[in-house]
Amino acid sequence: MSARDFLVELGTEELPPKALNTLAKAFRDGITKGLKAASLSHGDVQVFAAPRRLAVLINQLAERQDDRSQAIDGPPVQAAFDEQGEPTQAALGFARKCGVDIGEIDRSGAKLRFEQHIPGQATAGLLPAIVEESLSALPIPKRMRWGARKEEFVRPTQWLVMLFGNDVVDCTILAQTAGRASRGHRFHHNTDVVLSQPSDYVEALRKAYVLVDFAERRSLIQKRVDVLAAEQQGTAIVPPALLDEVTALVEWPVPLVCSFEEHFLDVPQEALIITMQDNQKYFCLLDSKGALLPRFITVSNIESRDPQQVISGNEKVVRPRLTDAEFFYLQDQKQPLEAFNERLQNVVFQAQLGSVYDKAVRVAKLAEVIAEKIGSNPEHAARAGLLSKCDLATEMVGEFPEMQGIAGFYYAQNDGEPGDIALALNEQYMPRGAGAELPTTLTGAALAVADKLDTLVGIFGIGMLPTGSKDPYALRRAALGVLRVLIEKQLDVDLSELVAIAITQYGDKIDSNGLAEKIQDFIFDRLRARYEDAGVDIAVYQAVRAVHPMSPLDFDQRVQAVQNFRALPEAQALAAANKRVSNLLGKSATEQSTTVQAHYFDSPTEFALYAALQQALQAVQPLAAERQYTEALTRLASLHEPVDAFFTAVMVNAENPEVRANRHALLAQLRGLFLGVADISVLD
Repeated sequence: MSARDFLVELGTEELPPKALNTLAKAFRDGITKGLKAASLSHGDVQVFAAPRRLAVLINQLAERQDDRSQAIDGPPVQAAFDEQGEPTQAALGFARKCGVDIGEIDRSGAKLRFEQHIPGQATAGLLPAIVEESLSALPIPKRMRWGARKEEFVRPTQWLVMLFGNDVVDCTILAQTAGRASRGHRFHHNTDVVLSQPSDYVEALRKAYVLVDFAERRSLIQKRVDVLAAEQQGTAIVPPALLDEVTALVEWPVPLVCSFEEHFLDVPQEALIITMQDNQKYFCLLDSKGALLPRFITVSNIESRDPQQVISGNEKVVRPRLTDAEFFYLQDQKQPLEAFNERLQNVVFQAQLGSVYDKAVRVAKLAEVIAEKIGSNPEHAARAGLLSKCDLATEMVGEFPEMQGIAGFYYAQNDGEPGDIALALNEQYMPRGAGAELPTTLTGAALAVADKLDTLVGIFGIGMLPTGSKDPYALRRAALGVLRVLIEKQLDVDLSELVAIAITQYGDKIDSNGLAEKIQDFIFDRLRARYEDAGVDIAVYQAVRAVHPMSPLDFDQRVQAVQNFRALPEAQALAAANKRVSNLLGKSATEQSTTVQAHYFDSPTEFALYAALQQALQAVQPLAAERQYTEALTRLASLHEPVDAFFTAVMVNAENPEVRANRHALLAQLRGLFLGVADISVLD
């Protein structure tokens, strides 16, 4: 079957830059879905996206659908003809439905059947509906109308190109009649770009100063920014999201180096970087030591004959933003950081839970307890807690919310606070996201855990649990943050103790009934996903969860030990044996004793297992006490042979109740040794 290339380009006013990639991919996917539904074969599919256009190019699209046959079943043959062989009304009705005479109906099977031939439709006639449906399905949160038109789209449309081979597809979509005329760069080539065939698209637009390929523009910007940064003896900060946004803002990218006055460098560089990235879409430059250089890179959308004019314009625009940051910084320093707590007494943390200042006081007390448990300075932790929320009342954070914690760090430094206290004010929010950095100081770790636990206890205590995707207080992130800090920083603390203290601090503001268990379960449930992401089998997690360790670090150490145990050749048999033991003991009507009396033994295998258990007990108890769980489970693996021999030779549920109870006690000792690490019966 013959095939032709197909191009569709929708021209618009400037599209939302943060949504450009998403819209383009959805446009492509919608068209390919429509082609598949229409049974139209095709080759490679390319998607293009620039500030004023979305386009899809499809290679070797079939010119028409294949002809096909469709079998239509009718009534049963018995009901279709009477005793004389004459067609009944049912048969005649079926023939009319098929649009043929009764003689053309197949009666060889149990039912009447008609093979209907359906000729394939021409692709050109199907394309408008496919394109229109794809556009209507784009993920546009809020559509707009323009002029007196009824059509709605993310932005007003300006032109439409639809070429199937050399021919224009005759249609009108979103108020635009399809043609072969695209448009070039708004300034460099403000005229139509007439396309003779789809394959001309990329190069024709390139000659018109439009790089339609998003990936090409992105790569060009990245490379050019890196070169310019190196020329300035620096390194550019290029966040992927910012690079994508800048790429979506320009058709013909021209990166240029600009500068600002060096006195602005007295302001915390994070504030300068935030305003230049978020407000101006600039790429900042750092020196070899990570300090901000008084230069930045802007990406212009024109290739100016006088680049200095573009540079000067950007420098003029950024100066007021930097001046604001400088003013806020100097203004905040007119009083010590602690003084801002007075303002926070009138700032609500949560209506039922009191002010932000109240939270800071609670966090300070809890951080003090944690610091003592992890070998840090309790006084420093308490001081950091008292100062932890002060910067929320500053002018700097009011203007740049992303500076919370960071501003507190700088202001604490300026006030002469000890280094770990200053750092802790920023580290309290760590980790700020999945895989983000953790606190570097013990004071910061104590404060981070205290802050998150206080939030968890308070919000859970008033019944505002996260549901589905709704988690307004980011409780899941808080729980994961607590786990990451304690596990990855190797901090051994009992969460049940800390949660109990946090609950006590809230007093009658919260409902404490069953609260501790809810919070502990919520936190440790977060570990499941963490281990799944790390490739740990869920059964390993469940084996440890079954014994309820309350220290996240201890929990993790047990998980690693069980993971290693599973690789041993004896693991499967011992897991099965533990499951059997668990089932046997679970059926016991009375509380299980672990006291074994050797005079009830009547088999050498019982003596052998008992002796092996005593040896294992002496070896494993010290290992478990030192949390050398891997070594403990490796030692317990040696019980494989005496356990197997016991179950082969001995009937556990003997008729004699004393003998039966003694054997249960022997098995309880065996199970108890493993439960000192994990319930490995779950592994079977």
